[in-house]
Amino acid sequence: MIHPLPTSPISAEGRISPLAERGRDFNLTIMPKNILSQVNSPADLKKIPLEELPQLAEEIRQKIIEVVHKNGGHLGSNLGVIELTIALHYIFDFSVDRLIWDVSHQCYTHKILTERKDKFDSIRTLGGLSGFTNKFESKYDAFTAGHAGTAISTALGLACGDSISDQQRKIVAVAGDGAMTCGMSWEALNHCGALKKDVLVILNDNKMSISHTIGAMANYLSKLRMTHLYTDLKKEIYSLLDHVPVVGQPMERALDHVRTAAVATVGGLIFKALGFSYDGPVDGHNIPRVVSMLQDVKRFKKPVILHIITEKGRGSDPALNDPYRFHGVGPGKLKSVSQPEKSDKIRQELKETGSQTYTQVFGQAITDLGESDIRIVAVTAAMPDGTGLVKFAEKFPKRYFDVGICEQHGVGLAAGLAGSGLKPVVAIYSTFLQRAYDQLFHEVALQKSSVIFMMDRAGLVGSDGCTHNGVFDIAYTRPFPGFTLMAPKDGSELIRMMEFALTLTGPVFIRYPRSNIPEQGLPDPKRTAELKTGRAEILTEGSDGAILAYGSIVSPALAAAEQLAKEDGIKLTVVNARFAKPLDEPLIDRLLREQPLLVTVEEHALKGGFGSAVLEYANQSAAAELKKIIMLGIPDEFIEHGSRDKLLARLGLDQAGIVKAVKTAKEKEPVTRKHE
Repeated sequence: MIHPLPTSPISAEGRISPLAERGRDFNLTIMPKNILSQVNSPADLKKIPLEELPQLAEEIRQKIIEVVHKNGGHLGSNLGVIELTIALHYIFDFSVDRLIWDVSHQCYTHKILTERKDKFDSIRTLGGLSGFTNKFESKYDAFTAGHAGTAISTALGLACGDSISDQQRKIVAVAGDGAMTCGMSWEALNHCGALKKDVLVILNDNKMSISHTIGAMANYLSKLRMTHLYTDLKKEIYSLLDHVPVVGQPMERALDHVRTAAVATVGGLIFKALGFSYDGPVDGHNIPRVVSMLQDVKRFKKPVILHIITEKGRGSDPALNDPYRFHGVGPGKLKSVSQPEKSDKIRQELKETGSQTYTQVFGQAITDLGESDIRIVAVTAAMPDGTGLVKFAEKFPKRYFDVGICEQHGVGLAAGLAGSGLKPVVAIYSTFLQRAYDQLFHEVALQKSSVIFMMDRAGLVGSDGCTHNGVFDIAYTRPFPGFTLMAPKDGSELIRMMEFALTLTGPVFIRYPRSNIPEQGLPDPKRTAELKTGRAEILTEGSDGAILAYGSIVSPALAAAEQLAKEDGIKLTVVNARFAKPLDEPLIDRLLREQPLLVTVEEHALKGGFGSAVLEYANQSAAAELKKIIMLGIPDEFIEHGSRDKLLARLGLDQAGIVKAVKTAKEKEPVTRKHE
C-alpha cells in the first residue's frame, strides 16, 4: 500500500502548515507544569529537555499577549519569533556570543529569557523595560536599536573587531525580509562576503516589515520558499523509492537533475554570489529543526545565511489575520474581534467624538487635494498605513510610490519626480527622515527641488522611546538654504499648510506630532487665518510678556496663558509661530522691544531648534535684549520611553510646565530690569 505524502511544513506561499505546527520531529505533549517559571536565564533554558521547548514557547506566547494587552507594544513581530529566539539561546551563549536584532522590536522573548522576566510587565512604561534592545539595560543587548537595516553592518563590525583582538565568539544578526529592502543591509552583505568574516545572518522571513514587504527582493524570497516545498517533497519521494528498486535509481537521478535546475534558478544564488553560504528555508516554528540547523551552522567560520520562515502574529487570530493592524497595538486594544468590526468601531467613535489624529487629517487632505491636482504624487518608505496614505494609494495607485525601507532612495526618487514637473509629497516619520540626510542635501537642497515633506511623529512618540522620538528635524533641516519649515497648531492649519505648500517653489517641511488634534469636530480650513511665508499668527494680546509657540505646543501655551491671566493677572501675548524658517523677524523685533519677557516653546531639541533660531536672530537684532528670552524644549539628552503626556509634563512642556516657567521668570524680572 502506498501512503499519501505528508504535507510540506511550508506551503508555496510560505505559510506554516497545520502538520508543522505539531512538530514533525517528535510528538508534542503539553505538560501540566509551568515551564516558564523555571527559566530565569539562558542557563536555565539549556536545562529544559528539547521536547518541552514547544510548551515553553506557548507559555511565553501567552505572557507576551497578556502584557501587550496591558501596556501596548509590538505584538505580531514578537509572536512570530518565539521559537526562533528559544532555539538561538538554546544553542548559543549570548553573554559571550553577540546577538544583534535588526530594528529589535521583536526582542520580547529575548528579554524574558535573559534575566528580565520579572520586569517584563513594565515594558514600554515610564521607568520600565524598553520595548527595544538597550545596551544600557542588559549585557545580553549588544546595541540600542530601533531602525531597520543596521544589524548586519554592526554584526560585521563586531566580527572584524574580534578578529583584530583575537577574540573567539559567534556573531549572530537576525534580520527580517523587510530589512532586506534596505540598502544598508546589502552594503553590509557585500562587504561581509568579501571579508569572509564569521557572521551568521538569520533571515527571518515572514513576508512582512510593518506592511507587506514589497519589491523585487520580496519576489525573490517567494521563489526561495518554493525550494523548501521541493526539498521536503523530495525527501518523502526518496523514502518511497527505496522500496521500488527497479525504477528507484533512475528516478533518483532524474530528481537530482530537477534539484540542480531549481537551485541554479533560485537556491540562494544571490547570497552565494555575495560570498555567503546559504541554507534553508527552514520552518521557524519547528524548534527541533531550527536547533538542529543552528548546531550545524555554528561550526562554520565563514559568512552564512540561514533562511527561516515564520508567521507574524502566530498564536493570536487577530494578529495572524491582520498582521499590519496588530504589528503594534495600544494598551487595551488587543481584542479577538475581526478587523472589519474593529474598523467600524473606530470610525463610529471618530464620528461621535470628532477626535482625529494629525495622521488621519493628512491622509484625508492629500486624497482630497489629489482629486483636484493631478500633479500630486505620494512617496512613503514602507509605511502607507502609519503615514496615512492608504486612501491615496487606493484611489491613485499610479501616483503612489512605496519604496520599502529605503528613505534615501525615497527622497532621491521624489527629487526626480519633482524634476519631471510633478508635486511629490513625501510622508516619512521625523526620526526616519534622518536616514536620508545626504539626499536632503544633494538631491533636494542643491537642486532646489519642489518636494513637500510631511514629517509625522515629530516630537515625542511615547512608548517607543529614544530611537523613535522625532526631536531633531528642525536642527537638521534648518541649515540648508532655501528650505521652508512649518508646523501647524491644529488640524485645520495642517490642511491650510498643505495647500499653501503646493503654491511654493523649493523644498517645504511640515512637522506634526503623534497625537490627536487639539480641537473638536472635523478640521475646517476656513477657521485658519491666511498663510504668508514667514508670518506668524497672534492669538492673544498682553503686555506682561509673550509666548512664541511652535506647532504642537501652541495649544498648551494658550491654556497656560489663560490660567495665568485668571489666577495671577498675568496677561500674555501668545503667538502661533507657524514658521521656523523663515522666521517672522518684524514680529520678533517688536516683541523684543515691547515685552519684558519672551518665552519660546517647542517639542524639539533646544540645540538647533526653533528657540535657537529666535535666539540667533535676536543676537543680530539692534533691539535684542537676550536676557528677555527663555527657551523651553527638550534638553541635550535622549528621552526615555513612556507616555507622551507624562514625558511632556516631566520636561515642562505641558500647560503646568509653561505656567511654572513664566511665573519663575516673572519673579526674576525686577533683577533683569536693573540692566535696562
